[in-house]
Amino acid sequence: MLARLPRFRTLRARLTFGLVVLLAVSCAAVGVAAVVELNGFLTQRLDEQLAQVGTRFPESLEHHGQLPDDHDGDETADTRRMATGTFGACLRRGVVTDRGLIRSGDLSVDLNIALSARDAERLARIPDDGRPHTVELSALGHYRVVATPGRDGDVLMAGLPLKPVEAAVHRLEVVAGIVFGLALVTAGVSGALWVRWSLRPLGRVTATATRVGELPLANGVVALPPRAPVADPHSEVGQVATALNGMLGHVEDALTKRHASEERLRRFAADASHELRTPVASVRGHAELGLLHPGPVPPEVTRALERIAAESSRMGLMVDDLLLLARLDAGRPLERGPVDLTRLVLDAVTDARAAGPGHGWVLDLPEDPVTVTGDAHRLHQVLANLLANARLHTPAGTKVTVTLDPRPGAVLLSVHDDGPGIPEDLRSGVFERFTRADHRRHGDTTATGAGLGLSIVAAVAEAHGGTVAVQSAPGSTTFTVQLPAG
Repeated sequence: MLARLPRFRTLRARLTFGLVVLLAVSCAAVGVAAVVELNGFLTQRLDEQLAQVGTRFPESLEHHGQLPDDHDGDETADTRRMATGTFGACLRRGVVTDRGLIRSGDLSVDLNIALSARDAERLARIPDDGRPHTVELSALGHYRVVATPGRDGDVLMAGLPLKPVEAAVHRLEVVAGIVFGLALVTAGVSGALWVRWSLRPLGRVTATATRVGELPLANGVVALPPRAPVADPHSEVGQVATALNGMLGHVEDALTKRHASEERLRRFAADASHELRTPVASVRGHAELGLLHPGPVPPEVTRALERIAAESSRMGLMVDDLLLLARLDAGRPLERGPVDLTRLVLDAVTDARAAGPGHGWVLDLPEDPVTVTGDAHRLHQVLANLLANARLHTPAGTKVTVTLDPRPGAVLLSVHDDGPGIPEDLRSGVFERFTRADHRRHGDTTATGAGLGLSIVAAVAEAHGGTVAVQSAPGSTTFTVQLPAG
């Protein structure tokens, strides 16, 4: 199985790796070509030298090292014209009858060289076509050997060693490996530095995008960072920077328009809520005054006045909630003072038990009082809304547990019930405004609400520097408010 290539996550690493791989392939191609060419050239020169040797040396072996009659009879003079390591052999019917080797130093002929049976077999397989062939002799190494027919029906063989050629080729391989290795290391380091320098503008673009990604774009007015510098608009990095700057411009315009729209809606909600308080209070007052009329009033009118008083009271509470949310959205500070959460939980659960006697109310409080810094009235409203939510959205007999858990640096206030849970389609937007559940599934047609209770819980918790979260499943729902300790 082929080894998997390393995975590089950065563009700089991939470019550097690609550069080094291309250079390595180029070096390998040049090295292989040089080695093959040198080996072929030296082998050709060796074959030419072998052609000059001819059959004189193997013919001399038939006379035990003496040249035949058509030569001058000076063996030493003949061997001096031959290279050290020249090999000669005579074969008759595939059997080596004579063999010899010119030794170094005194250029004497060694007639007692050892040839194994495998060597003799290899020599016998060489065709007597007068062309050079490569053969490996166990005691001598690789040789280029030429076999030609003799005058007596035998085969004459002359050979030269390939060791000088192999040594030269091996030296070239070592030198090329060292040189190419140093070239690869140098190219890798230099390429990494060059790629890093070339991608500096892309790094500035990345830094700009990172700063934008860290901005709270969902809240209030957002001042976008300076645009990414564009060194060369015709380069790829310059095109990316230009596109990013254009996108940031559109985002900034959209954020500005959105903030202006939110400010208008916030002012409208605050102004409308403020203006509605007076007529709602007036309607309620007139309805209550009508109920106090001493004279006879038809039952239908009395019932109508009671409904007007009840609905105007509910509308007044809704207006107060909207006004509170508008003030919290505007960032108006709440009162800051020590709040005894333990006492607040006791009072809120007492009120909830009176409003929902059909539920089971359980307290899980620490032995020591728990105190935080904040607005006591608003924190009481948070707990009252959570308890009212558990009472209105669960059937009678549901157990509701209120837990106060002080921890280092934080206080956790949780309300848990074993009711049917929050539907999955409402769970993600449960803290959004005007999110309402279907009360009919509990058989409770009198429970009503504007869907502002949990949004007030989230807004008040955030105004205190805390958070609120919900976990719900059939048979278990928990709302957890985390407030800073102190």
